[in-house]
Amino acid sequence: MPAQSHFADSPREVGLDPEKVEVLFNRAEREVKDGLLPSTQIAIARNGKIGAMRTVGRAVQGGSEKPATNDTLYTIFSCTKAIMSAASWILIGEGKLNPGERVAEIIPEFGAKGKDTMTVEQVLLHVGGFPNAPYPQNEWLDKSKRLERFAKWRLEWPVGSKFEYHPTSGFWVIAEIIERRTGKDFRQFVHERIATPLGLPELRVGLPREYHQRVTQLCYVGEALSDEERKKLGLPAMPETEVTEDAILGFNRPNVMEAGTPGGGGIMTAGDLALFYQGLLHNRGVNGAPIIKPEALKDALRVRSGDYKDPIFGVKCNRALGVVVAGGDGLANYRGFGKTNSALAFGHGGAGGQIGWADPATGISIGYTTNGFDRNDLRLARRGVAISSLAAVCAR
Repeated sequence: MPAQSHFADSPREVGLDPEKVEVLFNRAEREVKDGLLPSTQIAIARNGKIGAMRTVGRAVQGGSEKPATNDTLYTIFSCTKAIMSAASWILIGEGKLNPGERVAEIIPEFGAKGKDTMTVEQVLLHVGGFPNAPYPQNEWLDKSKRLERFAKWRLEWPVGSKFEYHPTSGFWVIAEIIERRTGKDFRQFVHERIATPLGLPELRVGLPREYHQRVTQLCYVGEALSDEERKKLGLPAMPETEVTEDAILGFNRPNVMEAGTPGGGGIMTAGDLALFYQGLLHNRGVNGAPIIKPEALKDALRVRSGDYKDPIFGVKCNRALGVVVAGGDGLANYRGFGKTNSALAFGHGGAGGQIGWADPATGISIGYTTNGFDRNDLRLARRGVAISSLAAVCAR
């Protein structure tokens, strides 16, 4: 759990309405009370502090079941992409990286098999063309295997020709770029340049073994919609990706937690996640210094995905450098936000319904985590929209 100094004495202290926060938290707890999810954890922050945080339910930690608490750590899956993106923004601000650079100029091994024209920006925008590039979990701690995979990866479609979400492959490339340009392991860089300056030592991408006993085990719940049910509801078929049940449950393994895959292996509390976004909103660490050069941060949050559309819902992606921006077209709920966020809200959700975003218009940020992965993707999506919609209006 974040240090006590990160907590406000009450929601009112940071300009949050306690009654609205209670409505939000009641919604976040609903599936636990209904017996669907084993546990949930939520934190809402404003003005640099957590206004309120609550954990309910039970967690399996270290092989035994116990009540989940605000100290329980959760896997945040692709919410991790916002943290890794921020790491790249630091380098951009320092002049050590240019989004327009070709990846192969930084990582020569990556340029094989037609990938030599791809830019760093195209990787961050998920338009590179290698969304399903294989990289087994048991190789994630082996740097030599990483480079071997880069050389073997093939394009599934021409670079820059369309958007398709890259669950893990693209951010392994970003991690390697960080290591080439800093001389430090990407996990160490995140810890030294993001977590420590923000006073969040337990915000981790790559979790040391001594913390593993506090991580709640992941499990699947519910039943998936049938093809017939999807058809009746007018829902598109879900594409087959590397995000399988075996892959998700693999995140319970110690070597996978330690590896901290940069596209989805962050482990922390919902409070840490909410405070990370406060760090971006205010762009200053505990010593008052900027985390990211202000001009670089502003440019990083600029939508640059153009007319690229999400292949599932057919809406514009609204991608900035590694994160998603809500947009003002009334379609933010398809992008991982609620229906009440401002157009400027930005963030990145995670598999299984994890939520992380900040809204510059209100100063609110949120972290929501659960260890129950709902197979019913419609129910999962509706939950996320409801929680985000309620959180976005909590300012007094």
